[in-house]
Amino acid sequence: MLAPLVTTEWLKSQINDPNLIILDASMSDNKSGDTADLTDVRIKNARFFDLKKSFSDKDSSLPNMLPEEDSYTVACQALGINADSLIVVYDNLGIYTSPRVWWMFKAMGHDNIAVLDGGIPKWVKEGLPTEPIQEVTYPKGTFRAKFRPNMVKNAGNILHNLKQNEAIVIDARSSGRFCGTEPEPRKELKGGHIPGSLNLPYTEVIKAGQFLPKEDLKQVFEDLKLGGRPLVFSCGSGLTACIILLASELVQKNPTAVYDGSWTEWGQLEDVPIAT
Repeated sequence: MLAPLVTTEWLKSQINDPNLIILDASMSDNKSGDTADLTDVRIKNARFFDLKKSFSDKDSSLPNMLPEEDSYTVACQALGINADSLIVVYDNLGIYTSPRVWWMFKAMGHDNIAVLDGGIPKWVKEGLPTEPIQEVTYPKGTFRAKFRPNMVKNAGNILHNLKQNEAIVIDARSSGRFCGTEPEPRKELKGGHIPGSLNLPYTEVIKAGQFLPKEDLKQVFEDLKLGGRPLVFSCGSGLTACIILLASELVQKNPTAVYDGSWTEWGQLEDVPIAT
């Protein structure tokens, strides 16, 4: 099984493996604040994983929500993904949307997936092979989603946890948004955070589009004094929560889940507690 994170050197050495599927999870309209470039080329043989249009729940009013099993299965099969495929996912900011896709496949029962550390910016910088973006039809794959409900939390689960205090909620938003001193990008949302949650901005586990070295990541999580408790990761809309979840998976064994609705849901609910 693949490690959660692979290097450009590793991918270069494996790029002609017929069982390898490379997924491009780049988003041109990201909300990271970073300039989204490299949207006109892909890594050689990469297939476009359309997070917004094909791999989000179209029936939800919330952005980026995990789709149902059947929808996920159909969209993966259309990309030619098989039950035994080795999958490597990357994005155009180095580390941004790719951990979300990694987590989605895990939540849908497929463990043989890794994130390309540094994404396409590092790949291009090293002069490795790319190709122009083009429409391609792939032979139908054999992938079938098998949803793991323990990996996804909803608002009801979070409310229950406020009473039981079983898991620690970790919020990947900036400290200003967490404290309510900085406005939310979505104007209809209140400011603040889930009571009792901890703040770990996703920018603190990455540098120049790559994850920090493992020793540094270990220190980041040790400073939070988490013990072995289950962790639930949250953010604005479920994307950057997956960055800090993957960082956690790289260095510790705490059970992990994502609050999929994240602050976009919690910040507009009427009868839930909010701390500032």
